[in-house]
Amino acid sequence: MHINKGKTIAQCLTDRTNYSKNPDKTNDGEYISAYECDPAIVDAQFLLSKRQYKSITGREQKNDVIAYQIRQSFKPGEITPEEANRIGYELGMRWTKGRHAFLVATHIDKAHIHNHIIYNSTSLDCQRKFRDFRGSGLAVRKISDRLCLEHGLSIVENPKRKSKHYGKWLGDNRRPSFQNNLRIAIDAALAARPTDFDAFLQSMRQTGYEVKTGKYLAFRVTGQKKFTRLRSLGEEYSEDEIRSVIAGGKTRTPSKTKRPARQAQGVNLLVDIQAKLQAGKGPGYERWAKVFNLKQMAQTINFLTENNLLEYAELEEKAAAASTRFNELSAQIKAAETRMTEIGNLKTHIINYSKTRDVYTSYRKAGYSKQFLSEHEGDILLHKAAKKAFDELGVKTLPTIKALQAEYAERLTEKKKAYAKYVVTRKEMKELLTAKANIDKLLGDEREQKESKRELNR
Repeated sequence: MHINKGKTIAQCLTDRTNYSKNPDKTNDGEYISAYECDPAIVDAQFLLSKRQYKSITGREQKNDVIAYQIRQSFKPGEITPEEANRIGYELGMRWTKGRHAFLVATHIDKAHIHNHIIYNSTSLDCQRKFRDFRGSGLAVRKISDRLCLEHGLSIVENPKRKSKHYGKWLGDNRRPSFQNNLRIAIDAALAARPTDFDAFLQSMRQTGYEVKTGKYLAFRVTGQKKFTRLRSLGEEYSEDEIRSVIAGGKTRTPSKTKRPARQAQGVNLLVDIQAKLQAGKGPGYERWAKVFNLKQMAQTINFLTENNLLEYAELEEKAAAASTRFNELSAQIKAAETRMTEIGNLKTHIINYSKTRDVYTSYRKAGYSKQFLSEHEGDILLHKAAKKAFDELGVKTLPTIKALQAEYAERLTEKKKAYAKYVVTRKEMKELLTAKANIDKLLGDEREQKESKRELNR
């Protein structure tokens, strides 16, 4: 990150960090974490470190680099914002080796969750600058890939140096466009051999498409903002071509559009059809939902059979146990992260306290002179802030930096072990709770049907 022409370092730092902390992109700041800095004032803290660097070393910054940024993206639907932020934090720690303060902001405004990791070019001890090197991008990617593999996430197997649009990079695994889906729906409607063009349009409506007639025939499905005109799909999907196929004048050539490869799906929650109908969904949606629910019940039964959970009491007990394990692991991870943050802050205060002790001693001997204060205000404020932090943490004897680093490494190892179990337990809990919810809904529907029969028989 360079200094923009016509702007100060402070303005540039504020602009860059404010963009990454955008509440609309980070769920009102929920998905923001930081190391050795406060997200609320990270720009001011970065700036202060640069002033201390000049004061300590006597050196002026020769280049215009004020900070560095790593952008880390994840495959859509594969990770939660919380996980992404944790992995971004680990990437920041491994890359900087804990020598530079950094901010991790996880953005969720796009289909692909991604991290903005901004780290200060000035080191925590304010005596060195980060020196970029040839191949640093490759080194960052290797660390990021290793982290993703450790957490069971996808990586780009054979990345190419030339940049490529995200949708093209996804290839056949990307979400099909509205146009591709419309081509597939038209192929299916024509394969059913409609008697005439009106029957074809009716079949499209039953599939869930809204039909717009007029100068240009167009279709729109639920979730789509604008209509898609047939003319935009290519000549083989023009109105004349479709009419010709229906009339039997031409042989239909199926669309060459490839469907995305289906991935193995777990158990999904059943759709509350009645609630959706009351919310305004139509007959087409009702037909789809009934088929969807049948498939999910079949998957639910398969899951329960494979896991030998044919008794409701056993399912309930196992779901509760999985939830308890998940909550315990979550609490363990949060406790480790909290302590790691405390250690980081404590290290900063110990370093500041040691560096400013002589200045503060002289200030005390000078009778707390106002002139001395004005000349050494920065060091005196840092010293007071360190003493206040020690009092708040209840620290009477200052630990060594080496001991804190050892404890930090221990907590990090503890967190990694807990997180590996956390991922597995969360998946297990989700499957069990979903299966239980589906069975509860099925039993609830049966009770309602029995009660309705009793009312009719009275």
